[in-house]
Amino acid sequence: MVVPVSNPPNPWDSCHAEWLGEPPAARLEIFEERAKSIVAENDSPDVGFRFSVNPYRGCFHACAYCYARTSHEYLGFGAGTDFDRKIVVKKNAAELLEKELSRRSWAGERIAFSGNTDCYQPLEAVYALTRRCLEVCLQFRNPVGVITKSALIRRDVDLLARLARQARAFVSLSIPFSDDAMSRAIEPHTSPPSQRFETLRILADAGIPVGVGIAPVIPGLNDGQVAEVLGRARAAGARRAFLIPVRLAGATLPVFRERLEAAFPDRAKRIWSAIRQIRDGAWNESRFGARMRGVGPRWAVIEALFQAECRRLGMNEGEGEDETDERSTFRRPGGQGGLFG
Repeated sequence: MVVPVSNPPNPWDSCHAEWLGEPPAARLEIFEERAKSIVAENDSPDVGFRFSVNPYRGCFHACAYCYARTSHEYLGFGAGTDFDRKIVVKKNAAELLEKELSRRSWAGERIAFSGNTDCYQPLEAVYALTRRCLEVCLQFRNPVGVITKSALIRRDVDLLARLARQARAFVSLSIPFSDDAMSRAIEPHTSPPSQRFETLRILADAGIPVGVGIAPVIPGLNDGQVAEVLGRARAAGARRAFLIPVRLAGATLPVFRERLEAAFPDRAKRIWSAIRQIRDGAWNESRFGARMRGVGPRWAVIEALFQAECRRLGMNEGEGEDETDERSTFRRPGGQGGLFG
């Protein structure tokens, strides 16, 4: 059951506000939920994980291109401003995760955080659901992977460093833009790219393996920034990188169209044309196995540049080594009991 919160906590009044930037003008509505489950199983060949945890539904980052927007419609909300401002909080996320990892059937496979919406969006500063879930993973020495656009992850450097030493952890910062102003126009409430590069450095200096995701690539807008993003990420300590073309499924398309045409009216038509070039004349590709890949000459050029820069920078060498022998770290705690009784 999803229950609205009449007096919601304000992330910008928390002690972690320094990592959140200026509070936006948009009014935030919070709905708390006692979820029935927390670990989602994925059977798509497009993504590199089987299990994921998402403590929040909706995302205050308000990225115009977010593919998760359509999932908000399942809750009876809209995919536009409702997705950005009506956030569902799974208050019992950590308790559910501990219960799941305690099952005899759980074999200690890597858990991805932010498989849908960002687990370090501003509300995490006050609810700390992601941190509590990571504490559960550390208790069980369960491998984790995290992807975020938020500098708030710096709060958990100590915890992630322990996970990296004891249970295998990997963090990717999603940085599709090298330019702060362009980022602000399309992904308005995220940490600016300059902060995300610095966050990579802080995590890497703490001994946490890190990578960068150029996700999404919007041809005609940010494809010319691929080399700079890779170079700055590598200088900050990133060892691995990936890129994904923009996906404009369902109600995400009109949200993105409106934002793009308002922010870049002189370039919008060329960008729309370029997107269709890498999607075989369509706006989106929904087939499993093809959703995360572009097609055509233009995409081939983008991909070739990406691969060449990765080779030059020494990124993605020994790709996959962090996932080897994951299950050897997993163990159920002894008779001392769990974090939640």
